[in-house]
Amino acid sequence: MSAAQSSAQPVLRVEGLGVRYGELVALDDVSWQVAAGELLGIIGPNGAGKSSCYDAVTAMVPRSGRVLLRGEDITGVPAHRLAERGIKRAFQQNAFFHELDVRENMVAVMQASVGTGLLACALAPWQAARRLREARAKAATVLERFGIEAAYHGRLPTEIPYGTQRLLSIALAFGAGADVLLLDEPGAGLGGADMERLAALLVSLKREGIAVIVIEHHMDLIMAVADRIVVLDQGRQIAMAPPAQVQQDPAVLEAYLGRTA
Repeated sequence: MSAAQSSAQPVLRVEGLGVRYGELVALDDVSWQVAAGELLGIIGPNGAGKSSCYDAVTAMVPRSGRVLLRGEDITGVPAHRLAERGIKRAFQQNAFFHELDVRENMVAVMQASVGTGLLACALAPWQAARRLREARAKAATVLERFGIEAAYHGRLPTEIPYGTQRLLSIALAFGAGADVLLLDEPGAGLGGADMERLAALLVSLKREGIAVIVIEHHMDLIMAVADRIVVLDQGRQIAMAPPAQVQQDPAVLEAYLGRTA
């Protein structure tokens, strides 16, 4: 993280996040922040509370604590209203409209910014047709930005390589744009060239000024692309530091890096 990032107001800040499932404490007093153009990694052994942390940030579960976006308390904003505020999330599993091809998937998630309403289609079909052409062209541009080649745009998502499916999931989460992008294990099942493409994409998103938050089990990936890393263990935050410091932290070595993930 640069000096400018460290002194700037964070885009997203969470304070004292807690999640309970009955008597089980899944997350306990977790606090962190992320600035524009910064990638924050979240790591920890299985069951550490990583996914619960994401669910808490995005209002998917009841939680205690606060979530602030550019200094504004958005704790009470429901999950389905976060995207319009610029907070987008991709889940662990790929999520597509399976009956639509790759480009139409992208058009669908960009509908709010590029689509045409039913009345406009009925009263001015020529304008609707023009808007559809423009939407498809814009969708193609976004797909290529995320490393999805034009040759795949007309195929169904299940017909393209798995590594490209993972990139498509990120592109669909991003949609027409995001200020904060949360990714849950984007490297799952990847290796070799696919992992290199993912790493390059994450770096490019940072350079474009997006605040990126990544849960990841692939240590080589997260250590290479993260500016800071939050380490969770049994629902508690035990470290938050740059990768080099995290790798030397005795508590982290004991809780995570010294165990089999």
